[in-house]
Amino acid sequence: MQRPGYAAPAHSPPLHHPVPQHVSSVPQLRSPPPPVPPSQPASGYGYAQQPQGGPSGPAGGGGGSYMHPAFGGFMNDSTAQMGVQFGKTAMMAGQEYVEQNLNRFINVSAIKHYFNVSNSYVVNKLWIVLFPWRHRPWSRQQRLSNNGQEGYYLPPREDINSPDMYIPMMALVTYILLSTLLAGLRGAFTPDLLGYTATSAFTVVLLELLTLKLGTYLLSISSSSQLLDLVAYSGYKFVGVILTLFLSETFNRTSLGTGIGGTGGWIGWVVFLYCFGANAFFLLRSLRYVLLPDQGSSVGAVGGAAASYTVARSQRSRRTQFLFVYSYVVQFAFMFWLSAGTGAEGGKGAEKV
Repeated sequence: MQRPGYAAPAHSPPLHHPVPQHVSSVPQLRSPPPPVPPSQPASGYGYAQQPQGGPSGPAGGGGGSYMHPAFGGFMNDSTAQMGVQFGKTAMMAGQEYVEQNLNRFINVSAIKHYFNVSNSYVVNKLWIVLFPWRHRPWSRQQRLSNNGQEGYYLPPREDINSPDMYIPMMALVTYILLSTLLAGLRGAFTPDLLGYTATSAFTVVLLELLTLKLGTYLLSISSSSQLLDLVAYSGYKFVGVILTLFLSETFNRTSLGTGIGGTGGWIGWVVFLYCFGANAFFLLRSLRYVLLPDQGSSVGAVGGAAASYTVARSQRSRRTQFLFVYSYVVQFAFMFWLSAGTGAEGGKGAEKV
């Protein structure tokens, strides 16, 4: 049986597309970034190079400093800024606390004055300490403050006659190291020799400071700046002691000496007596303005105002005697202790070996 053919209608009905009832937003997808041309190198760690005129560049008020994106967010964080500010505040408070407690015992600002030196000052000062015979003048230079009424002494950098603490401190350390070195060259070095030499040197310094403190009390010297000047002058004897040890050891190893360390041999005694005389003459000339000031002269405190005072005739006589005893008797005893003590200790070490 044959089916009849299908005949298409003359007009087909229109097509109806479904209309969605819930519209969903689909994110817009972008293609990968274009490749970087060879003339422009890519930035490290996958971050793009920030332009110079951006917010962190000069145009953005950032001072021209570029901050990496990985750290820019951290520094801009309010918590990080609060932590940095807290650390600065704590550091400033700790520094202020240390300075306040340290100033109770030591005037730090006054001590800084004695370390204000230069290379030319150190060389010229060492020459004056060793060869003070023809040096002129010995008076210290003063400068008026802004108001024109108060005066103060110039620092060592600007005045060759000003005392300093740099040379005495370096001379003390050099004395300790040179003494142990010479003992090692003689084959008498022992591990406890360094401690013995340092203890001996600090004992001399402590005894001399006690002597100066007693002298300032008996002579009614109450100015702290004058006491610091005396402490500074007391350390210059280490320069002569170092020269005595070095030259004595050098000449005693030749046929001119006896081979004994310290001041052994006539060469050592000649050098020691010369250094002692030069140091005594240097102290007599330098300490005159401290212990025997001119009538009505202005002696300025370190970094402070000047104080005018006069010295009575009886007080002036006692200060003259103290100056003579300190410059000759006290210095001879301490310099001989430091010079001969090293040789004696080296001899004992050599006998033990």
